[in-house]
Amino acid sequence: MEKENENPINPVVWFEIYVDDIARARTFYEKVLDIKMGNMADPNNSDIQMYSFPMHMDKPNASGALVKMEGFKPGGNGTIVYFDCRDCSTEDSRVAESGGKILQGKTQIGEHGFISLCIDTEGNTFGLHSMR
Repeated sequence: MEKENENPINPVVWFEIYVDDIARARTFYEKVLDIKMGNMADPNNSDIQMYSFPMHMDKPNASGALVKMEGFKPGGNGTIVYFDCRDCSTEDSRVAESGGKILQGKTQIGEHGFISLCIDTEGNTFGLHSMR
């Protein structure tokens, strides 16, 4: 029998999506998710550029940032970040008009709701998730 995880919180606390063109990527995610991203100053004053997704430190779930950093390239599908949506068909309807592509439109995943899989303007695969 598998032992129940004793940690009562979700294990993911942060994510980074690497980009080549941070302005283009920021515009894409702001349009698709209907959000505003915030500029994050690099505490080490290096050449790292970051824009954070909205976050509330006292709420559950993870937040993260778009990151332009030497040596880290976008693309591929080794890791997929899923963004919470009210109805993922709303957000996936904005993907193509914002410069991205739909890999898989809204699809039911049983009792766990629905997902869409998409590619952003930088070649990163990401997901949208909703319960309806």
